Amino acid sequence: MKRLYRLTHSADFARLRKQGQSWAHPLLILSMDRNDLEWSRFGFIVSRRIGKAVVRNRVKRQLREAIRHHLEEFPRGWDVVIIARAPIAEARFAEIENAVMRMLARARSWACARERGAAVQE
Repeated sequence: MKRLYRLTHSADFARLRKQGQSWAHPLLILSMDRNDLEWSRFGFIVSRRIGKAVVRNRVKRQLREAIRHHLEEFPRGWDVVIIARAPIAEARFAEIENAVMRMLARARSWACARERGAAVQE
């Protein structure tokens, strides 16, 4: 996934955790909020409780790859943070990708409904 599509500043992560809409899955938590850009950005949080560095890095690579495969399906102009939960360390890539897709589908439908609501109010 290109660096352009990644969240890198801690202030963005804090804003999303505080103000963003969140959804939970047994493998991950997804938080999202609007940004002022013409593309969406994604950030990943994999804590030490997931495992040692090798395991955490593998989980982050798998999450980035799952997002990269479906980047065009997601609406533009959103910041998204995916927080890994402990069971993700033992999950296969197909399970991780399925979890990410389910959470993105929920987020996508919420984002579209929110955009329609904003358009109606204008």
